[in-house]
Amino acid sequence: MGAAERPRTVGHGVLPLNEDNPSSAARRVALAIDALRHGWPIRVDGAFTLVPAETGFAPGVTAPCMLISAARAVTLKLANQREAAVPEAPVLIRAAEPFDFEAARAVADPALDLVYPMKGPFVAEHIEAMDAARAAMEFARLAGILPAFLFDPATDDDVQAVLSPDLAHWKDTAHLVIASRARLPVAACDETEIVAFRSRDDTREHVALVIGTQNGEQAPLVRLHSECLTGDILGSLKCDCGPQLDAAMRAMAHEAQQGGWGVLLYLRQEGRGIGLINKLRAYRLQDQGFDTVDANNRLGLPTEARDFPVAARMLELLGVHAVRLMTNNPAKVAALEALGVTISERVPHQLPPNPHNAQYLATKRDRTGHLL
Repeated sequence: MGAAERPRTVGHGVLPLNEDNPSSAARRVALAIDALRHGWPIRVDGAFTLVPAETGFAPGVTAPCMLISAARAVTLKLANQREAAVPEAPVLIRAAEPFDFEAARAVADPALDLVYPMKGPFVAEHIEAMDAARAAMEFARLAGILPAFLFDPATDDDVQAVLSPDLAHWKDTAHLVIASRARLPVAACDETEIVAFRSRDDTREHVALVIGTQNGEQAPLVRLHSECLTGDILGSLKCDCGPQLDAAMRAMAHEAQQGGWGVLLYLRQEGRGIGLINKLRAYRLQDQGFDTVDANNRLGLPTEARDFPVAARMLELLGVHAVRLMTNNPAKVAALEALGVTISERVPHQLPPNPHNAQYLATKRDRTGHLL
């Protein structure tokens, strides 16, 4: 990295790169995510060493290049360069001077675009190991940090090594199991059971509420609800998450009164999978006039990054194979059907807008295909 001091994964060591060992592969991903959150470097596929631009530290660290997302490259006006013109492909950029952390963060964080309006010029460099570069973007998303790295083609044994195919082992829903369950009377219905799910390598613990008496002969009313701290807990008016959660539970309670039942899947996938901090960054950009899609893209993040296989696995573990799905999103129906879940009915779940979320709902309708 061109510096005497390099951030190090102290005590982590490097696991043997045995691609065929699912346990080792999943562990490497977990350690790589932990390293990125701490600002430590990772090495992907043995191809290059990366230090996260957002969380990296240590004085004097520089790198000749940066690895950024395709969406961020568009914001930086690089999309017309041949090496940056591949859709959804990460982009390797070089400037006149090496990148230090201050320069790297100015490139990575759109909140700093007004503070550092003059960036570049940048030249897009060829990436030899594109699979490794794509995997790096996914590691950043899973760590909840901005998808941008100081890039060094050299390798170092004192970093966390990981392979791009390791992601498939880490995401394997076969690792998800029911960890505990208990009766949990709630305001909407006192005949409710909570079921907690845990994966071997992922620290996020998803839960399901089974409302009413489970009946394998009857398709339950089901809602997939992604965690939203601001909407569910704090009552944010910028989205419709809190009201949707409450209305779904009331609808399922009504089903239970009529002899049916419902399942609420509460998925720990804040911000449609980009994490709480990045969601708040998107909110800040929305305050500058960008809609939710453009805000995510300026951050270099996908508009939709939720892990629907987790939801399908939760339903499987509950013994639910056919559902009446509460959603306004046809893509969610298609995603679950592709995973083997039978959708016997799509139940609309639309609530009135308020002055703060009307534009957000219009964006969902006009840009992400929601039926509103």
